[in-house]
Amino acid sequence: MNWHSTAPLDLIHYEPAQVFTAGLRAHHIATTAYPIGHLITMRTYKVARVDVPKIIRRAWEEVGYLGLYVHIPFCEARCGYCEYCVLDPATNSASEDIYFSLLMREFEIYRQAIGTPDKRLIGFDIGGGTPALPNIKYIARVVEAARANFILPSEVTISIETTPKIAARQPEKIQALYELGIHRISMGVQTVNPRLLEELGRTSTSLAYNQAAVNNIRGAGFKRFNIDVMYGFANQSRRNLEATLQHVISLNPEYITLYRMRYKGTRIASQAQNINLPEVADQYALAKEMLLAVGYAGTPGKNTFSRLVGDVGTSDYLTERVIRGTPYLGLGLGAQSLSQKTLAYNSGAAEKRLEQYQRQVVAGHLPIQDLYHLSREAAMGKMISVSFYFGEINLPGFSDKFGKTLEQIFPEEVEFVLREGLMEYIWTEEGGKMPELGAVNNKRWIVEQKKPEALRLTNAGVSQVNGVMALFYAGAVKEYLIGLDKENGL
Repeated sequence: MNWHSTAPLDLIHYEPAQVFTAGLRAHHIATTAYPIGHLITMRTYKVARVDVPKIIRRAWEEVGYLGLYVHIPFCEARCGYCEYCVLDPATNSASEDIYFSLLMREFEIYRQAIGTPDKRLIGFDIGGGTPALPNIKYIARVVEAARANFILPSEVTISIETTPKIAARQPEKIQALYELGIHRISMGVQTVNPRLLEELGRTSTSLAYNQAAVNNIRGAGFKRFNIDVMYGFANQSRRNLEATLQHVISLNPEYITLYRMRYKGTRIASQAQNINLPEVADQYALAKEMLLAVGYAGTPGKNTFSRLVGDVGTSDYLTERVIRGTPYLGLGLGAQSLSQKTLAYNSGAAEKRLEQYQRQVVAGHLPIQDLYHLSREAAMGKMISVSFYFGEINLPGFSDKFGKTLEQIFPEEVEFVLREGLMEYIWTEEGGKMPELGAVNNKRWIVEQKKPEALRLTNAGVSQVNGVMALFYAGAVKEYLIGLDKENGL
């Protein structure tokens, strides 16, 4: 299956400085959550509903290795910062059995549509929502279905998420998760500030829950344990973040992941206008400094910090997405899937309701709300955006996926980030050095010895990552960002 022909807007050239500035101004949306304004920027690539089964089948024929993500849309309460597809918590008890029956049916639909028994998983995440919330029998069904419908090698680590409250109050469930073969667990602490917790609707968490949760997670046998911390809230002080990090460090997880607050699609979206970008950058710098000081490793711009040597800290599923742009299949309400040439969103992604997803699955149809047949440019924007989760673009991964080097596709953008000191080349031990900018002729890069491994954010680039990221978006998305500037008279 070939790439879709490129939309005219994606072929328009924009000066890097203009795009960079627009990305900085729109820092609340110029993030790893790509594409932006997809109803406008991606409409050329949208597949007619009648053609969805045919395009899906063709797209996945060429995929032998993939990640699997199963979405569990249940939470005890919807937090103010949540942007994800979560059902009304009041319907949880009535919806659980129905939902997991639909999930089992969706496994079967994809088995028939794309031949999943011949496809090998390189990662498997169970996410949400709060996937540890439902009865353990339902999670067991999900794991069994994955093993029955895909090739799931023993070396692949299955990952799941929990809350402090669940892990603290239900040790038997945490033990059962481990015994199912789920050996990586992530827990969202986010913040320990009482006032901020109340504003965000997370009043059920506490320091006591956090410690009890860790005791139970360790007691169950987990040796790959991550804690999430959020920063960039409108009402979050530097001191508040410091206190949260001190507490989380004392819990001694293998990994700590920093999530910058993204306001789009949340209940507190109106607060985005109160965010000061330099303050957010300062919060990240503080967090990084504290984590590095106690033995957690993380390169500039990286979200996840690990205290295990040689372990990047993220789940197998996410690591493959970030480094190599490996395809992934998302099952469940509102889940997202990416083949080499298509991007799909399951029903429920917009309205966060079960009815349409249920109707499609019961009818034996792929429960896809929107499917996009990507151009090469659109696919590049998607891969590079996710790459910034590690604060760098893996150059072999990019060239393997697209058949050309990053410098061949984005010569001016690469020159811009190097000249401005926003990114730098990272070499393997056997690598050489790039020449000075003056040695670049006709935008062709001359490499001594071996090629560099990655183009990585510098410390200066980290504080301006939203502008850097925008440089590698597809043309239509760049136009969208620049258009926001024009709307604001800039």
